[in-house]
Amino acid sequence: MDLKALGCVVLLPIQIFYYIVKATVGWFLPSRRRDLTGDVVLITGGGRGIGRHLAKEFAVRGAKKLILWGLTEKCLKEACEDIALMGTECHYFVCDVANREEVYKQAKVVREKVGDVTILVNNAAVVHGKSLLDSDDDALLKSQHINTMGQFWTTKAFLPRMLELQNGHVVCVNSILSLSPIPGAIDYCTSKASSLAFMESLTLGLLDCPGVGCTTVLPFHTNTEMFQGMRVRFPQLFPPLKPEVVAQKTVDAVRTNTAFVYLPWSMHALVILKSMIPQSALEEIHKFSGSYTCMNTFKGRT
Repeated sequence: MDLKALGCVVLLPIQIFYYIVKATVGWFLPSRRRDLTGDVVLITGGGRGIGRHLAKEFAVRGAKKLILWGLTEKCLKEACEDIALMGTECHYFVCDVANREEVYKQAKVVREKVGDVTILVNNAAVVHGKSLLDSDDDALLKSQHINTMGQFWTTKAFLPRMLELQNGHVVCVNSILSLSPIPGAIDYCTSKASSLAFMESLTLGLLDCPGVGCTTVLPFHTNTEMFQGMRVRFPQLFPPLKPEVVAQKTVDAVRTNTAFVYLPWSMHALVILKSMIPQSALEEIHKFSGSYTCMNTFKGRT
């Protein structure tokens, strides 16, 4: 090993310690926040649930224009009208993010009619909510195509222009289930784990790209119609998150250029425990929390 390489090895733990201290201090100091007044924000799955709350939160924070993508025109139109009443320009387009050609086509329409997207929020998702053997093959494929592959197509459609402008942000509304799966939602957990790997790789790949960043949000069970009927054993200890809170935290993370956000903050402990304790202990935790039965009453979005 030459002296230069040896020096890098010696400096590495010092650098790691420095950034840990810097991040810790940053928790207690106000962060510089991105001004959204010049941003054009596109939200997939923007017609309802977390996506609709995200649109409202971006509007409140001063975004220049909002674009909503989704599959149900009625919901998109209603959400768009709500945003317009808030005084923010809003457009909607019916688009299936699982369809690559449709994504590229609608992305071109967006650029021509609205302008360059500077903040892309990949929020669209579906959940089948059954065990592997009880799942329909087409439903399983749909989950992977929307929850995972949809991110590939939307990001490929809008990221190149962000890099040219040196101004952009890619956001993924993921789930804590990508790190701690539960039975009864094997399609969702698998697709979200793939989605997380996508965002981790993308975040590292953009480190040397000035002006372009990433944010991945990993919330606990959120009280939306998508997970209607899901039950936790101790709701007082683990209450479902409100979608408006997830939206607020997500927009704040974009403004502070925070790469990964766990909601609630206590989910950090879950990730640490999973990496330290044996599988048998994890299984006992699942039994205690009732995660083995939480999907038994799952109804999903009607």
